[in-house]
Amino acid sequence: MNNPDSNLHLTDNSKRVLERRYLKRDDRGNLLEKPEDMFHRVAAFMASGEKVLETGQSVDEWTDTYFEMMSRLEFLPNSPTLMNAGRELGQLAACFVLPVEDNLEGIFESVKHAALIHKSGGGTGFSFSRLRPKESVVQSTMGVSSGPISFMSVFDAATDTIKQGGTRRGANMGILRVDHPDILEFIECKESGDNLSNFNISVAMTETFFKAVEEGGNYDLISPHNGQPVASLSAREVFWRIVKGAWKNGDPGVIFLDRMNADNPTPEVGEYESTNPCGEQPLLPFESCNLGSLNLSKFVNRNTGEVDWDRLKTRVHQAVRFLDNVIALNNYPLVQIQEITEHNRKIGLGIMGFADYLILRGIPYGTPESYTEATRLMRFIQEESKKASADLAVERGPFANFERSIWPGRGYPPLRNATTTTIAPTGTISIIAGCSSGIEPLFGICYWRNVMDNDRLVEVHPIFKARALEEGFYSEPLMKRVASGAPLEEIEEIPEEIAKIFVCTRDLSPEQHVRMQAAFQKHTDNAVSKTINFHHEAQLPDVADAYLLAYRLGCKGITIYRDGSRAFQVLNHGLDETLPAESKWASLPVYGGCDLSRLWSGEPEKEPVA
Repeated sequence: MNNPDSNLHLTDNSKRVLERRYLKRDDRGNLLEKPEDMFHRVAAFMASGEKVLETGQSVDEWTDTYFEMMSRLEFLPNSPTLMNAGRELGQLAACFVLPVEDNLEGIFESVKHAALIHKSGGGTGFSFSRLRPKESVVQSTMGVSSGPISFMSVFDAATDTIKQGGTRRGANMGILRVDHPDILEFIECKESGDNLSNFNISVAMTETFFKAVEEGGNYDLISPHNGQPVASLSAREVFWRIVKGAWKNGDPGVIFLDRMNADNPTPEVGEYESTNPCGEQPLLPFESCNLGSLNLSKFVNRNTGEVDWDRLKTRVHQAVRFLDNVIALNNYPLVQIQEITEHNRKIGLGIMGFADYLILRGIPYGTPESYTEATRLMRFIQEESKKASADLAVERGPFANFERSIWPGRGYPPLRNATTTTIAPTGTISIIAGCSSGIEPLFGICYWRNVMDNDRLVEVHPIFKARALEEGFYSEPLMKRVASGAPLEEIEEIPEEIAKIFVCTRDLSPEQHVRMQAAFQKHTDNAVSKTINFHHEAQLPDVADAYLLAYRLGCKGITIYRDGSRAFQVLNHGLDETLPAESKWASLPVYGGCDLSRLWSGEPEKEPVA
């Protein structure tokens, strides 16, 4: 086997993350492997899938290939695969959705199942929409139900006591349909900031609800245990409460449930109810999905800015094979999870380093050109991942539910995997890869870093530092000015063309964030993880505007965060706590080009001209 350990170019932060969370240790906590050993371990284990699947391929050859793509930081799988492949635990998937049934036995069975998943390193999503509302009569005991939110607290407490595989804290997504009778309590359940700390929460919005929002009417609340309407609410009032909660502290997020189910590849098998904790992976009850991401910055020539499409194509095909092997080799925490996962074989190949990619291409983030580039890039990855899955189907057979899926009706050949693409946040694996996370813009160009003896050093984005040295304007005092928050365009020493392409989160409007998410969603099977960032001074209508724009542009959900909102969530000086009168909605201000009154009048939102 080749051993290009000397080619490993890891940053200090990468090494620190690997040592803390990923590398093997003995019983006393002593490290047993170096980063290259981890990549060898994962590569060899994943290549053993060729033998398990009896495909006749060379295990040694694929071990070399998988080691190369990971050690060169061109592709990394999700964290549980890096942590557990080739080790005793053996649980390799990151994303799970568990059903929560409307009875005490089913609820606590789900708590137990979640505990097993968290112990193995996975995160869990739940829909609490099946649970009867608070104060409903329970016929078996003639008592009354305590409602979904009270049971969420049980899940939260259980999560708090379990550390995922000794390396990851438990994470949950809690979802409630917008037409559940307890929806108002759900919207406000994290308002204090110290409740349900192990949960992200999202409201599952329906097309019926959005139609009522657009028309300014009421919609029905449906009791889940008998399907009967029990009350009605003003859709705009509920929408406004959701907006206000997100404005205060980022919760709740929103998923567009009917839109997710419209793209469900196996509707005959079941409906989507929930997503994984970060919202990018809708899954059927008991389903799991394993994710991996291509580091786009590695496929751009740093001198010419040209994309190596041939090498990217090769890595897409190899990554699809790698992720399909994960399904065969995974040590599943539950039999139910193994069964449906192996029948649908969903994988989620995504990307990271997109902001770096744009910089190397000379394209400013948030411009029409950047949206066009995003669409073009993801279309390429989508098409090649489908070709790779079709090739695997010839070699290994299609996924068991292929004939019951949407793909034959859309003219596709047999596929090995029900889905192939997902865009995850890539929080820690992007640190390992030394690139920007997911499809997010850069958070900053220079950072202050605290080191021993209370010393503070400035850390500079590597591409910016290289350009600064090439252009001759690099200096430590200048980097300290940038780290202190001085905008690049206001610093005379930095050439205008350099300042223009190093775009940071704070430089972008919420509209630009939403449009980027929508550009990637066009060619992504599952969903897209993206935070829509707002300045602290943003107002409630600005958030409403972003939600409506995301809906109109085809996103499958939206998560917003207003800078400083968690720190100041208890202090709401100047906030009008009353809901706006219906007459006010027609004159709400325009933010980023999405006029609420125009949207609700039915006039289509225009796409930017690329």
